[in-house]
Amino acid sequence: MNIYTHGKTAEREARLAENLRQRADGDGSVQVHLDPTMEIEGAKVFAVYGKGGIGKSTTSSNLSVAFSMIGKRVLQIGCDPKHDSTFTLTKSLIPTVIDVLEKVDFHTEELRPEDYMVEGYNGVQCIEAGGPPAGTGCGGYVVGQTVKLLKEHHLLDDTDVVIFDVLGDVVCGGFASPLQHAERAVVVAANDFDSIFAMNRIVAAIKAKSKNYEVRLGGVIANRSRETDQIDRYNAAIGLKRLAHIQDSDHVRLSRLKKATLFEMGDSPEIVAIQNEYLRLAEVLWAGTPALEAEPMKDRDIFEFLGFE
Repeated sequence: MNIYTHGKTAEREARLAENLRQRADGDGSVQVHLDPTMEIEGAKVFAVYGKGGIGKSTTSSNLSVAFSMIGKRVLQIGCDPKHDSTFTLTKSLIPTVIDVLEKVDFHTEELRPEDYMVEGYNGVQCIEAGGPPAGTGCGGYVVGQTVKLLKEHHLLDDTDVVIFDVLGDVVCGGFASPLQHAERAVVVAANDFDSIFAMNRIVAAIKAKSKNYEVRLGGVIANRSRETDQIDRYNAAIGLKRLAHIQDSDHVRLSRLKKATLFEMGDSPEIVAIQNEYLRLAEVLWAGTPALEAEPMKDRDIFEFLGFE
């Protein structure tokens, strides 16, 4: 074996060793591990996941307001290239972290907090991480850059609660990266097959991340559903817990069209009931929820499990 061949072999072995080390995150994982200096300290951090279109942004924004109503300093981070997580709080589509970084050629020292953070309703601080153009990059990089900016500008020093609102039911390394920062992950689900099926896969992703990070399952927020029987049945089978039930209400749809949170939608009995459920949920999460050790089902098993006999 000549020196060149020996060098190539050593290089391949080093790459293989690194890949195997990174796979500790779960079967087949080659995810990049969190830089310890980028940990969020001091604040309670929650990551909100769920099937695309299930109402994560509505849930996150109203939960952020609820936390602010009980006296907490709140930061909401939207993790979706559509950058529409916070518009009911800010009444606009705010610039994304990626947008402002591109303008300064990624020289973070040229940015000020007001370049990428906007104060929303009732003092909730809002950031849209954004994302790379479709098919061109990794969402994990975007989340990492956002947390880096927050640390550099000491914006987490005066924050009690951080809420990551995460894109759809994507659980690849990039969009699972908020789990590296979160203390609790909560899943938003409706009482239907598709959202519970997606929730099952999210539970599996959270379980994988919990091997190397402090994140644990906090529970399920039932949303857009009159009943919760299928969610409750699934929870009982795998070891999950329902934290809240946001009733199916047309006021929720109207709040999005009015670019407003539900706390700005009036004081009818139906709206007040939803507001009170968010306030109760904020109190529960702030007090601390047990770490749930749920065991997700195999895809074929959950296919057979869900439904009516």
